[in-house]
Amino acid sequence: MSLLKQLFLAICLFLVVAFTGSFIAGVESSREQLISQLRSHAQDAATALGLSMTPHVDDPAMIELMVSSIFDSGYFASIRVVRIADDSVIVERATEIRPENVPGWFVDLVDLQPQGGDALIMRGWEQAARVEVLSHPQFALAKLWDSALGSLFWLLLCGLVSAVLGGWLLRTQLRPLDNMVQQAQAISRREFLTLPRVPRTPELKRVVLAMNQMVDKLKTLFAEEAARSEKLREEAYQDSLTGLANRRQFDIRLSNQLVINEQHPDGYLLLLRLNDLGGLNQRLGGQRTDALIAALGDQLKQLLALPGRSQWLASRNRGGEFTLLAPGLNGEDAERLASELSEALNSLKQTGASDCDPVAHIGIAAFRPGEQSAAVLSRADQALAQAQSNTDRCWERLDDFTAQTTQGLHDWRGWIDEALSQGKLQLYFQPVAECATGRLMQHKVLARLLDPAGEAITAGRFLPWIERLGWAARFDLAMLEHSLEHLAQHPHPLALSLSAATLRNDQDKARLLDALNSHKDVAHLMTLEIDERHLPPPAELEALSQAIREAGFNLGLQHFGGRFSLIGNLTHLGLAYLKIDGTYIRAIDQESDKRLFIEAIFRATNSIDLPLIAEMVETEEELTVLTELGIHGAMGRLIGAPAPWGKQ
Repeated sequence: MSLLKQLFLAICLFLVVAFTGSFIAGVESSREQLISQLRSHAQDAATALGLSMTPHVDDPAMIELMVSSIFDSGYFASIRVVRIADDSVIVERATEIRPENVPGWFVDLVDLQPQGGDALIMRGWEQAARVEVLSHPQFALAKLWDSALGSLFWLLLCGLVSAVLGGWLLRTQLRPLDNMVQQAQAISRREFLTLPRVPRTPELKRVVLAMNQMVDKLKTLFAEEAARSEKLREEAYQDSLTGLANRRQFDIRLSNQLVINEQHPDGYLLLLRLNDLGGLNQRLGGQRTDALIAALGDQLKQLLALPGRSQWLASRNRGGEFTLLAPGLNGEDAERLASELSEALNSLKQTGASDCDPVAHIGIAAFRPGEQSAAVLSRADQALAQAQSNTDRCWERLDDFTAQTTQGLHDWRGWIDEALSQGKLQLYFQPVAECATGRLMQHKVLARLLDPAGEAITAGRFLPWIERLGWAARFDLAMLEHSLEHLAQHPHPLALSLSAATLRNDQDKARLLDALNSHKDVAHLMTLEIDERHLPPPAELEALSQAIREAGFNLGLQHFGGRFSLIGNLTHLGLAYLKIDGTYIRAIDQESDKRLFIEAIFRATNSIDLPLIAEMVETEEELTVLTELGIHGAMGRLIGAPAPWGKQ
């Protein structure tokens, strides 16, 4: 029983006891007073009759007349006149009238008996007779009953008002306890919230301040670990001059992109090299050359900021050499991008940042998963060399194979629209297991679309086209509907990714939440995952997280690691877990800097008890290192490849 109910019942019990005691004391006091009044009344009547009958002591008729006149007033139970000499009754009148409008149980409970009085009738100096009078208690009982009812109603009204006011006061005073319960439950969900309103009650005030202090301390520890980890990431993977990724990060990302995976598409690598960097240093000086390099880095950042390019990576390899890794880019778009970039470079020349024409050369090389990094880089170097020898333009494109299919946008639009409209979507499931025990945690839901020939197309091939067509939210909703239908038949935990388009558009987000709210029976079995690169602003993200959790579903963050500075916002989201991007997992047993980075992430998230899951675990050695680091779960080819349900 809650403290509020206990206090409320205690108040009600106290009111009942107080009412009962007051009622009994009031009735008993009134009873004693009425007994005295009845006794006095009877004695006064007897004395008056005795004096009145003395002159008529020998006239029985007159005595009877006088007795009847007094008895008929109705205040007496009996009146009789008795001769003293032989105790014979001269006159007697009596009645058995019961009080009206007074319950019998009250009469029995009060037990108010008739009270008597007597007086002598004298014949000279001789005692001739005796008058005996008994007062009837009916009027006293009626008065006592009315008094009891009035007292009862008044005390009940006071009790009701006291109970209402007491309940309201208790609820108001104990509301901080409810807030603290919600705060503690939020902590268990990995949300660290402080209570803005501090109660005035000293005892509750101390508790609330202590809870807020504890939460602030945890948030501070978490923020400090996050800041240290972000600094470590910047030192290990970021170029200090441009703010772009460094060569180390580029090599890791390229190697990861070339791993055969369901969601890794073909693409292009752009290799950009400033023209005559040594001469620029001599002619312009080191400071202006650094400014040119920084300006070129800004141009690449602007390209990455455009929609649909969150998975691209721009890096500075060394000196004046830059790379742009663009998965999902087709050949025509690669040439268009190179033209735009060459125009941006010309603007640097016009501003006097460089005196070379062209400012830089660009080599464009196709790549596809399954290739070796050295082969792709060699192809990019060859394309760059051809661009340097070309006098017509500053870029060249080199394909040793057809990086994209010969289908155009119209073909992709037609069959993707047909596949989504007719439900030609096949779910694949990849297991996620605990590192230490190997126990299955959940399945990650992936998809393949069936083309007109009935061939299952992997996500890496069709997802870039879906994003280009603006159908990402439509695809998300179709995936959600199929996954919910699957859960109805196979109630096992699933994880499903959401795209950036669904999170950006209010209408798409509303349709998503409607679908979730209509399937609350399986909500505990599904975790919705958001890509770290597609996070909305903090306020929108917190509102989305709350809406998803109110529907009963869980929320997770996938591909985590590239924007580690955002980790400070995780204390408000109540995430189920973080999935670390496979870029930082691949070959972790051989590269100590990755291990240090994962240790930093673990220290930060462990302070708020947030589980970590590693993506793209490919070898036993990687899994062993992850287990030693305390990582909770893992997924990847080592754990299990994506497959239809029942074939994992």
